[in-house]
Amino acid sequence: MRIFYGVQGTGNGHITRARVMAKELYKAGIEVDFQFTGRAFDKYFDMTVFNGYQLRQGLTFAVENGQVNYLKTLLTSKPITFAKDVKRLDLTNYDLVISDFEPVTAWAAKAQGVPVLGLGHQYAFKHKIPREGSDPLAELVMKLYAPADIGIGLHWHHFGQPVLPPIIETYEGSTSAIKNKIIVYLPFEDTNTVISHLSPFNNFEFHIYTPEVVQSEHDFITCKPLSREGFQKDLIDCAGIISNAGFELASEALQMGKKILAKPLHAQMEQISNAAALQQLGYGHIMYDLDTKMIGHWLHNAHAVQITYPNTAKILVEWLQDGMPEMTTDYVENIWNTVDIKHIRN
Repeated sequence: MRIFYGVQGTGNGHITRARVMAKELYKAGIEVDFQFTGRAFDKYFDMTVFNGYQLRQGLTFAVENGQVNYLKTLLTSKPITFAKDVKRLDLTNYDLVISDFEPVTAWAAKAQGVPVLGLGHQYAFKHKIPREGSDPLAELVMKLYAPADIGIGLHWHHFGQPVLPPIIETYEGSTSAIKNKIIVYLPFEDTNTVISHLSPFNNFEFHIYTPEVVQSEHDFITCKPLSREGFQKDLIDCAGIISNAGFELASEALQMGKKILAKPLHAQMEQISNAAALQQLGYGHIMYDLDTKMIGHWLHNAHAVQITYPNTAKILVEWLQDGMPEMTTDYVENIWNTVDIKHIRN
């Protein structure tokens, strides 16, 4: 089997998920080529696992001050370049295309008659899961952005629907927490503004990972450049994370038992829905705007949830090797029966 795998590079979560899938695909002896789109080419990092990969411009959303700007998104998109990228991508020699919400790959496969497997959190939204902040434009984007013949959605809970658990690295070491250590990942917010909201809490140690590193005047607040390796090291022994409501980071935090404070991007249906799900499940706290009082309340709340998820990537690779049979209710239920949930204090 030869697979072409397209990954939306706008958020690091898609790439994180692809890293886990890549390892399992390679381990199974499956030939796979990767393509990433959606960010400037010089902004990709820690990509060696993909053994060479293609980059194209693709499509991305313009975000300003923590809010999706649909007008700017439209004005800065390059539809002619996108159409050319779709036309130039030759998928003749591939048996299957996997799209992690990546539009160039999905539309090229559709045009060339190659079967498309949609794999990612976004594909869960075709089912009845917590959904907020929706509007006709958001619904249209979710439907047409990266169409797939088969869509496998991922979520933290099944909600009685045929979705699978998150695709994350299974971490088996110690995740004991330093009680005052907090990781902050709010890449779409102004870093100086974030620092100002954290500055009253000098009894805590904040590690801010940001695309634009600034100098902090507070010795308990450190700004760091984006780094998968560095971030993972800090995540292992932190007590909690303050982040946007992206799916993959929250999944990793839940697996490691880290408390979560999520700030969804404004006007971004997926993140607003993720925040609603975290709150509904009791897996985390949310704030819709940067709020010093809310941050303080969360910092002094020790409750966290630790969830042991199965190796979903391995399960999916075995499913691919079996010829992608129908995922029956019993098949999905058996996977979720292996999930273990604990309430802990950090």
